[in-house]
Amino acid sequence: MRGETVSNNTYIKERFAMVNLVTGPRGSGKTQQMIDLANEKVKTSNGNVVFIKKSHKDTYTVDFNIRVIRMADYPDILTLEEFVGFLYGMAAGNHDIEAVFIDSILKQANITLESLAAFLKKLNKISTENNIDFYLSVSAEKKDIPGIDSNDCNVIS
Repeated sequence: MRGETVSNNTYIKERFAMVNLVTGPRGSGKTQQMIDLANEKVKTSNGNVVFIKKSHKDTYTVDFNIRVIRMADYPDILTLEEFVGFLYGMAAGNHDIEAVFIDSILKQANITLESLAAFLKKLNKISTENNIDFYLSVSAEKKDIPGIDSNDCNVIS
């Protein structure tokens, strides 16, 4: 965790981590918006920025300082629980991750609109425990996602 040690065992976080959604219909430019957000984040970040995508398609404009992960390289991650475990493993293996961008979340593992609310609750826990901001693109409008609470995420578009 990043922050400042005030005394022996007192630790102050520098910021509050959160989960952000970029929403909109298919073909509305969410991937490019995510890439632009990631490129801006890496310029101001004190830690690492990760971009997760199903394939490397459309990632040629991602800043070379951003770690791009192609989920097609991990074909055995098939369920929401396995994907969450993958994210926990990333956080455990690199305490300097400050932001994770997950493009087309509904194409990752078996995450659906119906299971997205449960996934966001798990993601919020990872975010809080590890002080990581998450950005997800979803091919849907917020009103079409069942069970989404404004406490679970911040909708960017």
